[in-house]
Amino acid sequence: MSSSGRYAVITGASRGLGREIALELARRGISTLLVSSTEAVHRVKEEVLSLYPIDCQSFIVDLTDETAVREWAEDITANYPVFMLVNNVGTGGSRRMEDADMDYLLRILHLNVLCTTILTKTFLANLRENAPSHILNVGSMAGFTPTAYKTVYPASKSFVHAFTRSLREELKGTGVTVTLAAPGAMATNAEVSARIEKQGFFGRATLKSTAEIARKYVDGTLRGRRQIILNPLSYLLTRILPERWRVPMLSRIVKREL
Repeated sequence: MSSSGRYAVITGASRGLGREIALELARRGISTLLVSSTEAVHRVKEEVLSLYPIDCQSFIVDLTDETAVREWAEDITANYPVFMLVNNVGTGGSRRMEDADMDYLLRILHLNVLCTTILTKTFLANLRENAPSHILNVGSMAGFTPTAYKTVYPASKSFVHAFTRSLREELKGTGVTVTLAAPGAMATNAEVSARIEKQGFFGRATLKSTAEIARKYVDGTLRGRRQIILNPLSYLLTRILPERWRVPMLSRIVKREL
């Protein structure tokens, strides 16, 4: 599949799922614009260009800085035709609320909520102009269930879920599809892998490779799917178990990470 001179924007593209989505899109002949808060994004660009004959540009932007995010997005949308926006950047962790400092909490909210909102708003006119086009918002299984020791993370992903569904309905008939991805456990880096191991059997049983997830997310997004769930065990628990049982059970699992 070729993007015919149009570009896909991927946030959080310096590692983990963002890097794998960049490689998957490049494999399909789609040019990409990679953005991250770290210099590692330039290495991903070089990796992509060494493997595939596409255009790939990389940018370092502090994605927790609302002004910087808005200015970068306005510059990109003025200079590139964008047909896909992948709101992948996000962060979380496991801490007791009383132990979490304010910077930790605000970082989660800035990356998971504000960055996604600002980029979607800024790129929307560009996406409509280059339709058929697509938005992929990466949520989380945590967005379906409140969980203790995750501070504001489940609430931030619940926002992503509601925002995605609302926007999809609003954009019906415009040629812009909006897809929610709700991954479970992913070994995106050493720190996350260590936390998953501490969850015991449940964490390991729901673990997926980022390369596999990226491939299925790109497939589903290009097909305009409403929602992509790759962790049926976790999702089944959110559908079957009443919240009064589900929340304590998942909270006990997460508590092992502390």
